[in-house]
Amino acid sequence: MLSKHRLLITCGVILTLITGALASAQDDTITFLSTQFNVVEEADKARAILSTFEGGTVEFVGSEEGPMIDLLRAENETGTGVNDLIGALHGTFPTLVNEDLLFDLSDLLAEIEAEHDVLDSFVELGKMGTTDYQYYVPWMQATYTMAAHRDALEYLPEGADLNALTWEQLAEWCQTLMDETGEAQCGFPVAGLFHRFLQGYAWPSWTGGMVTGFNSPEAVEMLTFMRDVLWPTVNPQSISYDFMNEPLLSGEVLVAFDHTARLKPAFDERPEDFVAFPAPAGPAGRGYMPVVAGLGIPFTADNPDGAEELIRFLLSPEVQGAVLRELGFFPVVAGVDTSDLPEGVAIQAEAVEAQAASEDAIAALLPVGLGERGGEINEIFRNAFNRVVYEGQDPQTVLDEEAATLQALLDDTGAPCWPPDEPSEGVCQVNPEG
Repeated sequence: MLSKHRLLITCGVILTLITGALASAQDDTITFLSTQFNVVEEADKARAILSTFEGGTVEFVGSEEGPMIDLLRAENETGTGVNDLIGALHGTFPTLVNEDLLFDLSDLLAEIEAEHDVLDSFVELGKMGTTDYQYYVPWMQATYTMAAHRDALEYLPEGADLNALTWEQLAEWCQTLMDETGEAQCGFPVAGLFHRFLQGYAWPSWTGGMVTGFNSPEAVEMLTFMRDVLWPTVNPQSISYDFMNEPLLSGEVLVAFDHTARLKPAFDERPEDFVAFPAPAGPAGRGYMPVVAGLGIPFTADNPDGAEELIRFLLSPEVQGAVLRELGFFPVVAGVDTSDLPEGVAIQAEAVEAQAASEDAIAALLPVGLGERGGEINEIFRNAFNRVVYEGQDPQTVLDEEAATLQALLDDTGAPCWPPDEPSEGVCQVNPEG
């Protein structure tokens, strides 16, 4: 039987061992705070993927954007924190950048890119308008693409490359389809996410921006093209389409544009019948709208080294493929093996990568800095299109009137410019050159 003295010593040793073990466990833990995958089913899938990380134990914590920002602010004020890695959409990062909460990840990104390519357009977004500071590393993306029934491919313009179409070639294709079938076979989700088509595809493809060139001569040219060339070949039922998967599956349209998630049911149900491809290019380039999520490390991270290792893991082609397969977000790195993906997902994944990797790609982000008034900018773009294309009003007059409303919104919210427009000092200006 142990003496009382020896018992105390033994208990002390055990306590020391337990404390050391706990400290070691804590040192090995990486707390990952994310606004993405915070729904229970998605969180479970994310945790399953993270459980294969061999660099430590990952504690995945889902959060809404507001509470995440408040928590990181509070940790910054105290100088200590428990959150090592944050995952959020691009629009969350401007606040964190303005408050100087994030490490520079330039060196880490260089190490990652030595092993596999990260899409350049997304890398630039993570710099937040700077040239030498990487506030976040791209994590994953969703976007909008084109889709077509394979039967439509025989009507492509001669010499056209499906992965490098121009808007003029698309209009020619749609015209040929209408001439040969007797029906307008191209469709757009005018009752759905059509404002994203306007903000991310139409305006950038002609003007190179979204806001600054809103009422420019190039924007007039774009709306005139839509009214006189493309839209006469578009199925009139487009005005009632919310999702394009249904008219594609029914055969009501053979060529369509929509969000990848809203096209996905058609590819899942009949992958042998459909192809996906990048949106066309205009005079300024190939405008497209990525919904980009990034990974950042706050200055108050308790385990920043572990966070860096976790970023390397999350950007590996194998994990990017697992996220695509299990959670439906597309890769931001090259070299992802799509051979084990469901056939429909693989078809869409190739189109998403081709679109983002296009040499003339212009990434147009979701509007940033408008807060709860974000819906108003959607209506401004829709109003401009509807007044010109559906109501036949003069393009320049319409654009000038809607530009005044747009500028008032920017002034009221104080929103600076966001990509594809160049960064601004202060409020973003429509037609900044007057």
